[in-house]
Order: sequence, then C-alpha cells, then structure tokens
Amino acid sequence: MTKFFPYGTGFAAFVLSLGLTTSAYSQASVPAPGQPILSAQARLLPVLATKGMVSSQERRASEIGVEILKRGGNAVDAGVATGFALAVTLPRAGNLGGGGFMLVHLAKTGETIALDYRETAPAAATRDMFLDAKGEPDPKKSRDSGLSIGVPGTVRGLALAHEKYGSGKFTLAQLIEPAARLAREGIPVDEDLADSLPAAAAKFARFPASAAIFLKDGKALARGEKLVQADLAVTLDAIRQQGPDAFYSGRIAGQIAASVREAGGVMTEADLAAYKPVLRPVVRGSYRGYEIASMPPPSSGGVHLVQILNILEGYDLKAMGAGSAAALHIMAEAMKPAYADRATFLGDPDRVKVPVKGLTSKKYAETQRAALDSARARKAEEIKAGDPLPYESDQTTHFSVVDAEGNAVANTYTLNFSYGMGMVAAGTGVLMNNEMDDFSAKAGAQNAYGLVGGDTNSVHPGARPLSSMTPTFLFKDGKLAMVTGSPGGSRIITTVLQVIVNTVDFGMNIAEAVAAPRIHHQWRPDSMAMEQGFSPDTIKLLTEKGHKVQIGTTSGSANSILITKEGITGASDPRQRGTAAVGY
Repeated sequence: MTKFFPYGTGFAAFVLSLGLTTSAYSQASVPAPGQPILSAQARLLPVLATKGMVSSQERRASEIGVEILKRGGNAVDAGVATGFALAVTLPRAGNLGGGGFMLVHLAKTGETIALDYRETAPAAATRDMFLDAKGEPDPKKSRDSGLSIGVPGTVRGLALAHEKYGSGKFTLAQLIEPAARLAREGIPVDEDLADSLPAAAAKFARFPASAAIFLKDGKALARGEKLVQADLAVTLDAIRQQGPDAFYSGRIAGQIAASVREAGGVMTEADLAAYKPVLRPVVRGSYRGYEIASMPPPSSGGVHLVQILNILEGYDLKAMGAGSAAALHIMAEAMKPAYADRATFLGDPDRVKVPVKGLTSKKYAETQRAALDSARARKAEEIKAGDPLPYESDQTTHFSVVDAEGNAVANTYTLNFSYGMGMVAAGTGVLMNNEMDDFSAKAGAQNAYGLVGGDTNSVHPGARPLSSMTPTFLFKDGKLAMVTGSPGGSRIITTVLQVIVNTVDFGMNIAEAVAAPRIHHQWRPDSMAMEQGFSPDTIKLLTEKGHKVQIGTTSGSANSILITKEGITGASDPRQRGTAAVGY
C-alpha cells in the first residue's frame, strides 16, 4: 500500500543512490491506521497499525494477507495466504517449486515454532554428482541442469503451518483462492516484474513451457503487459480441492518429475511423495535485555546471528554512534569469525552434529571478543580456520506478519537464483528451484563467487542444503517486540543483524532501521562491502584501520515489523520496487 523512501538528512545520499525521489514527502497530522506517520522534521517513519500488519516484497501479496487478518484470520492464516500469493505476484522468489523456513509465535501459549520446509536432495543424488570428468566442480550441472533441482517443500510447508497453527476460521482452499484468481486473471507487469523478467529471458528461452508464460515473440513481457499463469492457476486449484497431496502425487507430481528428468535430473515421483517438512528446536539467544528466537540448522542464520550479537554485546555501540567508523569496524570484526565457523560446523542436523549451544554461548563470544582489535582490521589468515559455505542467491524473499492477538510469522523462502533454474515444469505452471547448488560440490573448492564449500554440506540423498535464511523474532519482557528477516544470500545474516542493532543500540524506528545503509563482511573474500550512503570520511577511517572497502550495490529486502507503545509499526525495504507494509 505505502512505499517508504529515506528522505531525512541522514538518508539523502542513500535515496539518490537507489534512484528514488524525495517528492513523496508531505506534512501529515495524525495518520489513519495503515498510513505512514511523518514528523515536521521529515524523519523516515513507518506504517502505523492498531490491529495487524503484513510487510512483504510485493504490494498485492501484502494486501491479501491483511484482508485475511481483517476477516478474522490469525498471523499464520495471513502468512499462508501471502506465501501462496507471492508465488504468483513475485515469481522470481515467491514459489511453489522451492522451499524455505517459517518461524511461528503463538501469543496465547508463548510458544515459538521453527518450521523447516527446505528442499531435499533426490534419493538418487550422489556426493560427486556435480563434478566433471576431471573431478572438479561443474557449475552448469549444479545450476543449469535438472540435477540442480531439489525436491520442493513450500506446498507441504505452508499447508502444515495452516493445519497446526491456523485459526481454524479459514480452510486451506480459502487461503489459496486469491493466488489462484490472480494467476488465472493475470497481473500487470510493473515494479519488480518489469525489472526482473528481462534479465531472466535467456533462461526462459531454453524451456518451451517457461517461454510460453514469460516471453512474447521471444522477448520478456514488457511493462504494462499482462502476465497470465493459467497452468499455475490449475495447479493452485488442484491444491485447493485436494490439499497438498495434489502437488506431491498424481498428475502434478508426475509432470514435475518428468520435466526434471527431461532436463537431466534424477528426481522421481517417489521423491515428491516422500517429502516432509520438519519442526525443529528454535535457536535462542539474548541481546541487551531482548530475547532472540531464530531459525536453526539447516539454516546457519540463527546460529551466527546470535553468535555475532553475543560478540557485539561487549561493546558500547550506542556511544560510538550509528554509522560511525568505530561502530562499523567492530561490527565487521564480529562478523568475520562467525563466517569462518560456518563450513567447519554447519550442515543438515539430520546428518551432522551441529554444536549450536557452543556456537551461541556467551562464553564462546568472550574468546572471540578477546581476539578482536578495536584499532585495526584483522586479516583473514589471522582468524580461526574454517571455510564459508557456498553462495546462496539473493533472489529470495521474506515477509513478516503480526495479528491483533500478538501471534506472528517470519517467513523466508526461495528458488535460489532469480526464477530458479528458469524452468517451468510442463503443464503445471510451477517454476523449479536450482537449490542443489547450495550443497558443496567438492570440499575445499571455490564456487563462482570465490567462496569455499565444506564437507559438512556435501550432497547426500534426502539431505537439506545449508542456508543463510534468518527469519527472526525479538521479545522484550516475554512479549513480541520485532519480526524481521531478509533475502540477500550470504548477506542475510548481517542484514538482519543490522536491523536489530539499529533499533536496539541506535534507537531508530523500524523504517529508519530497515532503510539505513548496511555493511557486510564474510571473512573471505577479505573485504568489507558497503552500500552507498556512508560518508567519505567514514570510509577513509575504515580504510586507515586496514579494511579493504568495496562500495557496491544494495542488497536485501528486510520487510519488518516492530511493536511499540504507539502500536504495530512496519516498514518495507526501499531497496526493492513494489514492496509494501500494509496494516489496519
């Protein structure tokens, strides 16, 4: 409904770097619920709501979720409706053919649940399946062939969330209906679609079923044209009528498996029939009086988010100041050891023992803090040996939901690359993931992004590849305080980290916290990535401390919600077009 741009003095350069304008600013008195609140000083302020909110990467999906809340549904009902809607309105990341993670908080019982619906490797997958004849990784196999496609988990994951934690006021069919209608009637190509379709045109052209949907006369649908997904509507209607089994068995499963095998993959109908989401113990931590709940392995997000926050807790970041070289230096140095630990310890918990308690302990953070130098940047070689895990595309999406009772959903899911492999399973309308690339093709080998894979994340039948997705809740005095998460590949963890630090340490409201320029350091490559918007003086000071600074493109879309005395406040991330925080 409402798009937020950082037009305060501290964000002006960031706005210009995104190609946005400040003309949206207008004076406002007391806003109506669901409208932006702006002060006379033109601070960036969030949407304010009194009853409920959905913040996602696509306006129509947010509005669908809020409509469910208005009709008496809870946060899970709204989240499920939003998730299915994004499969239609944000096809490059929203999906039926991928997988992800959902955190659910139930206000009545105080329970927080971690739902893992990550994709799995087919039963015929082998450890060396992505190696060439010389025994070296072949990226084409792991990204551009049917071998790259993992067994999708989204449909069963969303259905399980509804079954176990929905309000009982809506059937699954009712929650899917808005998505099916949009797929059938079509949506205009605008905002994110107009940006992303041309870049994926070459991928679509490889597959007739994809080209028939997303291309016209061999070219990507243009702005103003209509995207109709008739086969996807039929698939959604089948799930409405028969439940998730319609996707994992019978005609649809047969068409998916056949398309994957035709593209060189090994997935079978039996793989689809065997898929099950998993409920896992939540990763917990604390930071300056707030309790943290985040996603456990096979996501590395929660573990390393807590690990970095534990290190930062020993420093007075507030006194250093938001955006200061001193604070940014400490944050970058705290990020490095966490990323150095990832490949050494993290993997599918059903296959390898992950020392979650040790990595998230305050005592472990003390040892890492003792090695940190506040005056200079440590070189990668000085930090604990270990290798970061393979790159995960930033073409993921996150949405946050809060209802009037305080129930909440934080959901992050993905196809991996933008539009996944670009392949629509013929006759289904379902875009398939290329998530198998998140496994390590070979321990110690670099991928296309210079990152190195670890043995704990090797390919194994039925295994789930490691992820950086970090859906997260914060609680204060036992009550929900924040719902956040983001896409961004390896930057997901540091994006969520900085949203938290910006609010807890620097006192920003949620819109400011989301919009503020961000940094990222993942140990290797040994450089600090910085978004545009930092002052030249700050960059100079960081360089003098020994950081190899790289000013790069924006990343992430941290659609977030913060509970305040004023009510439920939310913000969509201005780094992506078409995002919307919608409340009522």
